[in-house]
Amino acid sequence: MARKKQSSQKQPIRPSRKPLKPKTKNQENYIISMAESDITFCAGPAGSGKTAVAVGLACEYILADKVEKIVITRPVVESGRGLGFLPGTLTEKVQPYLVPIIEEMKLYLGVDTYNSMRATNTIEICPLEYMRGRNFHNTFMILDEAQNATFEQIKMFLTRIGVNSKAVVNGDLDQTDLRGDAYGGLHECMKLLDDLEGVAICKLDFSDIVRNGIIARVLSRLR
Repeated sequence: MARKKQSSQKQPIRPSRKPLKPKTKNQENYIISMAESDITFCAGPAGSGKTAVAVGLACEYILADKVEKIVITRPVVESGRGLGFLPGTLTEKVQPYLVPIIEEMKLYLGVDTYNSMRATNTIEICPLEYMRGRNFHNTFMILDEAQNATFEQIKMFLTRIGVNSKAVVNGDLDQTDLRGDAYGGLHECMKLLDDLEGVAICKLDFSDIVRNGIIARVLSRLR
């Protein structure tokens, strides 16, 4: 029996990392705002890219040596029913809350580069509650899920920004997990800092949702 000839065509080489490419006009404006401003606020619904785009630009900056460090933080607030006590170190306790960001960073940097930068603390995961008293120079700082941060927490985060650093604060104003008397400060901070030089205010909407089109339809009914 004659053997089938093997195809001489080479398989396409997949890139080791995902490049940052805006998928909507609002996302493009978001990138421009972060590049041109010291502090950028971004509010938008789930799936609109507010976290992924910020993480992507942070990765582009670290690879281009525009900053020396990336710091990722978020308030440690559980969604819905609590999970109880989490064992491990401080970083290990907060890591489950940051899995979406970690996955994005691995895509933008490649797994090996991400692991290397985490090992050298070039990428630092820091609970928001433990940032007081620190200063971050030459750093791209991201506060994710800021709808769950209080006014004082966001104020504290912004005052950690050092020389040649950028701070990005993003969140979904319609999806807070704060309970009781706790009051989210994202909307108030965006209102008070609007039109301030060096600060950009960006808003994404349902038209920017690229994760799955049904999300926009679901959220329009569940508002």
